[in-house]
Amino acid sequence: MDHKFDIAIIGAGILGIASAYYLARSKPSCRVILIDAGDPLALTSAQSGNNYRNWWPQPTMVGFMNRSITLMERIARETDNRISLTRRGYLLASRSADISAQHNHLTAVFGATSGTEIRVHTTPDSAGYQPPVSPDWENAPDGFDFLTDQQAIRRHFPSLSHEVRSVLHVRRAGDVSGQQLGQFMLEDCRARGVRFQRGTLQGIDRGRHYDLAVETSEGTIRIEAERILNAAGPFANQIASFVGVSLPLANVLQQKVAFPDYAGAIPRDLPFTIDIDPQHIDWTEEERALLLSDPASARFASQMPGAIHCRPEGGDHGNWVKLGWAYNSDAAPPSRSPNLDPRFPEIVLRGAARLHPALKAYYGKLSRQMVHYGGFYTKTSDNWPLIGPMGAPDAFMVCGLSGHGTMAACASGELAAAWLNGCPLPDWAGNFLMDRFEHSEPRVLADEGLL
Repeated sequence: MDHKFDIAIIGAGILGIASAYYLARSKPSCRVILIDAGDPLALTSAQSGNNYRNWWPQPTMVGFMNRSITLMERIARETDNRISLTRRGYLLASRSADISAQHNHLTAVFGATSGTEIRVHTTPDSAGYQPPVSPDWENAPDGFDFLTDQQAIRRHFPSLSHEVRSVLHVRRAGDVSGQQLGQFMLEDCRARGVRFQRGTLQGIDRGRHYDLAVETSEGTIRIEAERILNAAGPFANQIASFVGVSLPLANVLQQKVAFPDYAGAIPRDLPFTIDIDPQHIDWTEEERALLLSDPASARFASQMPGAIHCRPEGGDHGNWVKLGWAYNSDAAPPSRSPNLDPRFPEIVLRGAARLHPALKAYYGKLSRQMVHYGGFYTKTSDNWPLIGPMGAPDAFMVCGLSGHGTMAACASGELAAAWLNGCPLPDWAGNFLMDRFEHSEPRVLADEGLL
């Protein structure tokens, strides 16, 4: 094997693979190698929520995600939708009828976006509203729909609690198979000459070139590269330290569960649905007292944040349901085998049952087939990514994507490739550099809880 390359990408998750994909396509002569301690698309990429949306609190993230969605749609067309792209949208549900704050925010952020409509439906017939009966993304509407009539909400979304008084339906949003997206890009990379090396990076020396020491099953090998790209996910700070750089990143473990919905509690055509209201979890008095008796669990007997997620899993003909709740905010050291909280499945189930009461059928009796899994959200303090120069000569980064790595992978990889190749950059590229933390004004946080 030739150990001399133009670019070494450290990390073969979906961000590293997407970067290699756009590098290989934009500059075929570029010699690229992907390096990872495990298999491609393992670790964090294997725990993807497989959702996407263009709903964000800031124009920069809106433009970034719209670009990523456009690129995913391009791949869907090229592959006869191998990546299982759907577009039933995101549904944000609330027990408040006052939509003024959300409406004003959407107008401020999306008002100048060409073709973006904000539609409000206030009557039982919800005239003009197009329900998400089909997963087809090519003919789905764009923009946003507010439904504020309870009768209309119950007709279109019968699984929701009758307490819900308003829903915001984000239309350029849906599901995508992160594994198939990554696998397609990886296959394309290999066909274009991108190499993969399994091994653990032990150190990086800098002379005329970068000299990477990689521990493999057959011993240590040396890989020479003109430039390096740090796409190491939860281990990005460790890789940066090899070249004397400290990144403003923290790792926060988040968890999900998936289980077969034998009771048919969740309709198969339900969009990715989020309960945005804070809540107290539905415990019995005895359960609540037991939780309060232990400082480690007392928080679960108090008010919990909103943004609990529910979605059907496995397509229109499947029968699984996936639940998530990103309530954890504690930073933790990265690990390839994170410790999951055994209480989480029952916590998230009871939280989700407030919006979807039929889920109460599973209280205390989740199927043995249930899958409980989790991964690290690697995030900056403003929850925007780090993409661009890393602070050492010829060293770049694509990291800090928090929980939105799959939906942002295409735009992230394209932008990383542009930096590495010295190509023209989009207007918002400078917003993802580290120097933004030198500014005195804090940014509005991106909504990691709505992923």
